[in-house]
Amino acid sequence: MTRSHTTEDLVYLSATEAQHLFTTRELSPVELMRAVIERAEKVEPTVNAFTERLFDEAMEQAALAESRYLGKGGLTPRPLEGLPIAAKEKHSIAGRSLTEGSLVNEGNIAAENAPIIDRIAAAGGIIHARTTTPEFSIATYTHSRMWGVTRNPWNQDFSPAGSSGGSAASLAAGTSFLATGSDIGGSTRLPAAVTGTVGFKAPYGRVPGAGVLTNDHYRGDGPMARTVADAALLQNVLAGPDPRDHTSIAPRYVLPATYQDVSGMRIALCIRLGEYMIHPEIEANTRATAQALADAGATVEEIELPWTQQDILMSQAGHFSTLFAASVAETTAGRRELLSDYTVAFLDLMAAARTQVSYLDSLHAEKRLQRELAVAMTGFDALLCPTTAVPGWHAGDSLGGAKLEVDGEPVCDTLWAAMTVPFNINNRCPVLNVPSGRSSWGIPTGVQIVGHPYDDATVFRIGTALEHLRPWSYSRDRRPAL
Repeated sequence: MTRSHTTEDLVYLSATEAQHLFTTRELSPVELMRAVIERAEKVEPTVNAFTERLFDEAMEQAALAESRYLGKGGLTPRPLEGLPIAAKEKHSIAGRSLTEGSLVNEGNIAAENAPIIDRIAAAGGIIHARTTTPEFSIATYTHSRMWGVTRNPWNQDFSPAGSSGGSAASLAAGTSFLATGSDIGGSTRLPAAVTGTVGFKAPYGRVPGAGVLTNDHYRGDGPMARTVADAALLQNVLAGPDPRDHTSIAPRYVLPATYQDVSGMRIALCIRLGEYMIHPEIEANTRATAQALADAGATVEEIELPWTQQDILMSQAGHFSTLFAASVAETTAGRRELLSDYTVAFLDLMAAARTQVSYLDSLHAEKRLQRELAVAMTGFDALLCPTTAVPGWHAGDSLGGAKLEVDGEPVCDTLWAAMTVPFNINNRCPVLNVPSGRSSWGIPTGVQIVGHPYDDATVFRIGTALEHLRPWSYSRDRRPAL
């Protein structure tokens, strides 16, 4: 370990920087894992991002990774060799708990690895910890009766959002280098936005999943990281077909290693996505991000989308009530007393929705939203918009029926705080969240870069440019105070 690196400096290296230091033998995977574990022991009592610590196994794997970098045994380093990676608990690991944060599932043990867990292991990544979610990944915040409250490292009064809140909080706290997320309505992008990290919602089928809900076309697993290059590194490992998921796409899509700048690109800017109400700080940070792209030579043109709240609600009501909520209801039948309050509220709301909105109704609304986005993006390379309508929400609040305020006006309910679900409805579009700044609430804000269907490279190109134009790296003056 070089003398210029403190333990805190080490844990906030990017994954690609760590790999370079491994290769040049200036840092060993054992030293790095030891630093990450030391950091976790310090900050986890405050952040509470981990459900399970696999530190002993991780140290053993780090020693094996060190051997590869030293060229012992004729083995060479693999794409993620030696990197500490946190896995969302819902991503099953054979022989370990698979509860999804619910007391209903207490004692449940996974029979096999999720596809993305297999891929991380095969690439040499070290899963040293598993991360918290709301119960069944059902909410836009992260707390449960099983695991308690997970807090945002930047301001512990606030939530790291959800459902991949534990993964995002771990990245921001310096207790992992990469992390897995999943996204059925914003569960990767929302936590990334409020923790100043990067989250990618891949197009449907790009990353294989597990279980019956792989056939839910809103969903998808994906990477979370502190830099765009790190997110691309993990995404290139996760992508590709798997026989356990019929929806997974062949051949494997590989993101480029380098990108051109944004000069000459045409980028649409949409602030409200139809009828969302936006906090003025969110709008200001989004416009500043767009201006940086314009200053770098892109043509940025503001547009309006004709999306209505009615169509967005109709899409979600028919879709979630028929698929996701029905699955959770089946799993929890007869054990309602064990559920978190927000899970009960969600199941009751979706049971009522099933009596009013059919799946076909939701498909009609989805089709309108998809067509309207396609028309609006014609002639543009990508769309830029906010990830959240407000800077954040408080840790521990279930937000059932709560009214969040935007610019002094009440938003109808917390559904409209998250501006992500329209792009689960437009499910073939790749969407990358990157930081857009900070709010006066002391937590980061984010923007979504939305690409045309299956054009993943373009959103990473723009994200890479923004990382250079408006740096958010976790340098010594840009870290949470923990």
